[in-house]
Amino acid sequence: MTVLEMLQKAEFLVDSQGQRKAVVFDYELWEELLPLLEDLEDAEEIHHLRDAAVETVSWREAKSILRAEGLDV
Repeated sequence: MTVLEMLQKAEFLVDSQGQRKAVVFDYELWEELLPLLEDLEDAEEIHHLRDAAVETVSWREAKSILRAEGLDV
């Protein structure tokens, strides 16, 4: 299912004037949307780090460093 198809399943709660006040998703749909939102958040952070010229390391190297510090990853 595409994101657009998911969003088209949204339901809206409205006030007495018919103004939209909240969005309701079926819980199963929410479970499908959540990983997509997390991926978007991760992509935004990656772009921010690239723009800021922050030094990065591969996940393999990061795990090696963390393990050397005694963390179990």
